[in-house]
Amino acid sequence: MKAIEKALLGGGCFWCIEAVYNRVRGVESAISGYAGGARQNPSYEQVCSGATGHAEVVEITFDPDTISYEEILDIFWAIHDPTTLNAQGADRGTQYRSVIYYYNETQKEKAQLSIAEAQKNLNDPIVTEFTAAPTFYPAEAYHQNYYSEHPTQGYCYAVIAPKIQKFMMKFGDKVRE
Repeated sequence: MKAIEKALLGGGCFWCIEAVYNRVRGVESAISGYAGGARQNPSYEQVCSGATGHAEVVEITFDPDTISYEEILDIFWAIHDPTTLNAQGADRGTQYRSVIYYYNETQKEKAQLSIAEAQKNLNDPIVTEFTAAPTFYPAEAYHQNYYSEHPTQGYCYAVIAPKIQKFMMKFGDKVRE
């Protein structure tokens, strides 16, 4: 049986994070959802209100023999700004905060090292939330694979496509064929 691992990350709009990780060799799935809040089974509307405390996140299932957790994190640092509190670009609110939720002590240790390494390349302090993984709630079906389903939609074209291009330029050897 093939070993698989999961990572739970948030870096602004989940459509952006999901679209990138769906293109990473070794990633078996990237599911948009919510984590880190108080309400069980929150809806998109509830999360967007800011009242639930959830972040938009992506649950990434990957083959560690093809891509390591450290490489998953390297991509994470490259595709969002971990120094802006509760915001990514024009997206504002606690649901857009930068988060790393770890599933075990090994991930915790690797993420701590990754944060320290990423900080060396940034002028401003990293404000990424870093805690043990809370319950993950998959987002509504219409949010899944959003970029693939709507590549010419305005937000996809203006915000997501450049992130994908940046990923492909920097991590060309990690792009799924």
